[in-house]
Amino acid sequence: MSQKATFGAGCFWGVEAAFRRVKGVLSTTVGYSGGPFKGPTYEDVCTGTTGHAEVVEVDYDPDKVSYDELLKVFWEIHNPTTMNRQGPDIGTQYRSVVFSHNSEQKAAAEASKEKLQRNGHYKNPIVTEITPASEFYKAEEYHQQYFEKCGQH
Repeated sequence: MSQKATFGAGCFWGVEAAFRRVKGVLSTTVGYSGGPFKGPTYEDVCTGTTGHAEVVEVDYDPDKVSYDELLKVFWEIHNPTTMNRQGPDIGTQYRSVVFSHNSEQKAAAEASKEKLQRNGHYKNPIVTEITPASEFYKAEEYHQQYFEKCGQH
């Protein structure tokens, strides 16, 4: 039986592409989560006023890839020490966030964050939010698997 994980790590195109390469990931969907605004569009989220982050919802087979392995990918693909920013993308919609779907995911995310902070992997404090999953809004179809559609892998 598949399980769900949701991560925000900047622009969702690259985040989705990274998770699609992980063996055991069954599917990915890009979208918006974390804010109170109902039914957001890409244009809404780009304003930075919806409270939503660009996220990737990952459906995975826990017999083939663990949640801890997904967390490892998450930490490696972005800079979790920059508040509301990844590279040239600035705004709360690009924040570093783990949306936990259960208490086990929350505990694993908190433990991995604490371990990275403690072992000095990053010079600056990790600002990643770890928060319960909220309503997920699927992004427009043209955003799904965007890099593959554009010939980038």
